[in-house]
Amino acid sequence: MTDIFISYARSTETQASAMAEALRAQGYGVWRDDQLPAHRAYGDVIEERLRGAAAVVVIWSAEAVTSHWVRAEANVAREAGTLVQLRVDDTTPPLPFNEIHCAQMMGWNGETDSAGWLKVLDSIAELVGGPRPVAAPATAATRTAARMPGKPSICVLPFANMSGDPDQEYFSDGISEDIITDLSKVSALSVTARNTAFTFKGKSVKVPDLARELGVSHVLEGSVRKAGNRLRITAQLVDGISGDHVWAERWDRDLTDIFALQDEIGEAIVGAMKLKLLPEEKKAIEQRGTGNVDAYNLFLMARRLLIGGNRSDARFNETVLRLCRRATEIDPNYAQAWALQALAETDLHFAGGKPDDGLAAAERAIAIDPALGEARAVRARHLLRLGRHDEAVGEMALALRLDPESYEVNMSAGLLSLRGRAFTDAIAHYEKATALETTSVGGPGMLITCYNAIGDAENARRVATIALERAEQATALDPTNAPVMGFAVSALSTLGETERAREWMDRALLIDPDNMEMRYNFACARSAALGDVEGAVELLAAYFETARAGDVSFARADPDLDKIRQDPRFEAMIAAAERRLAPASPADRLGA
Repeated sequence: MTDIFISYARSTETQASAMAEALRAQGYGVWRDDQLPAHRAYGDVIEERLRGAAAVVVIWSAEAVTSHWVRAEANVAREAGTLVQLRVDDTTPPLPFNEIHCAQMMGWNGETDSAGWLKVLDSIAELVGGPRPVAAPATAATRTAARMPGKPSICVLPFANMSGDPDQEYFSDGISEDIITDLSKVSALSVTARNTAFTFKGKSVKVPDLARELGVSHVLEGSVRKAGNRLRITAQLVDGISGDHVWAERWDRDLTDIFALQDEIGEAIVGAMKLKLLPEEKKAIEQRGTGNVDAYNLFLMARRLLIGGNRSDARFNETVLRLCRRATEIDPNYAQAWALQALAETDLHFAGGKPDDGLAAAERAIAIDPALGEARAVRARHLLRLGRHDEAVGEMALALRLDPESYEVNMSAGLLSLRGRAFTDAIAHYEKATALETTSVGGPGMLITCYNAIGDAENARRVATIALERAEQATALDPTNAPVMGFAVSALSTLGETERAREWMDRALLIDPDNMEMRYNFACARSAALGDVEGAVELLAAYFETARAGDVSFARADPDLDKIRQDPRFEAMIAAAERRLAPASPADRLGA
């Protein structure tokens, strides 16, 4: 029996070889595919070694997540309980592996004392049996070597809000996010993704430990104090290995100088790390989208609401819309604000029938900046509404290429796939969105539907647990958030907590009896999870009386309603709704 099987993609063969040698030095028997014999079918040998291993180490990378072999090997290990996974770049493991702990070893160069490597060793020891190996401390040589290969890397920790006003948190977060975006444009530098960096917000961290965990050479810390029209920003660049300060600075400026100050901060960091900023990169960093501080401030407020709130609540979208409309009034060429406005208008139009559908705002954003992924994702939804399916798919693919780390783009891509009942694709996008935004209920809420549709009860319960936890947090802040209650009922029903689900439904219907979206979600829960056909039909009767064309179109495809689709009452209701809507234009009838 082999102790350890190593699964990897070709692009990480160097790391796989180094890890194999390090594990052999610990006394383990290690097998990887460079040991395939010449006299046997390689598929047979791989399966034999894989199933016989006590531990399977999967090295996730950008290439590995698209490899059929790596994913298949990881799945065998997951089912056998032998999976040990790590990642060597910023790639998030694909579902369902992204919900299992993954050691972070970005930038690993053979250090035997790195936090990620020690986690791998500990897991292997537990699976293989026997005493846990003790890694030798890093020597001066290995510390020096860790600096040399590959390009420098940095994690920008969220800047602390020192304004004495929690409502100013949006501004300090916005500054942090913009610095991450600016540094990401420097080709000579690898930057930790925003969603990873922000998991450390408000936490006390030891920089060397953090740097080892993330595999970065440097960490940037800072603070923002905003008082009236005055602004103070401090920043310090820390060596990830020694913990020493490489560079530090403080700026006291007028708020009107914010854009020049951001340029100055980015260039100072690049200079302190002794990197070369190419002319086109400098130009890209200096493109702020707007030169108006008031418009920028409004956009930051709206963006913070978008990232930290629940978009399924109409009141939330209306606030975002007001902020963005004012920002675009101040600066009509502010593409990012137009894109955010398009998102809010689209959701309000499709869910609540508001007259502005968001397409014009999306087109305006794209005309100003064709590379805005979120604006193109909105446009894709409208192309689908107009019956131009192939164009919608192409536009959404472009949006994903332009901004694969966008919560909004992944949620829109998930919806497009779900409407086409392409559940596996929808799951991939909703899993990514759930990982990107850790407060929104929408991602895990939609995953409940998708996993139930393919009969994966285990993962349905997993995401239901996530959705319920987030819903409870959201309703603790706002007990009247009806859409969140809808997701909570779906989660409770999936988890088998029938009585609690009915209690939530009764309370929600008492608080907001006329909320049709909530009634629809309750009907889905009763149909899909509770098998309560009568209850589902009763809720849908009122819903279809006022449902819009897009609502009816989605109900035709929604897998949550599959259990009642053959009920003659359901077909009668949906047919009546379609007759009522028949005078509408063909474009409106298609929905989104």
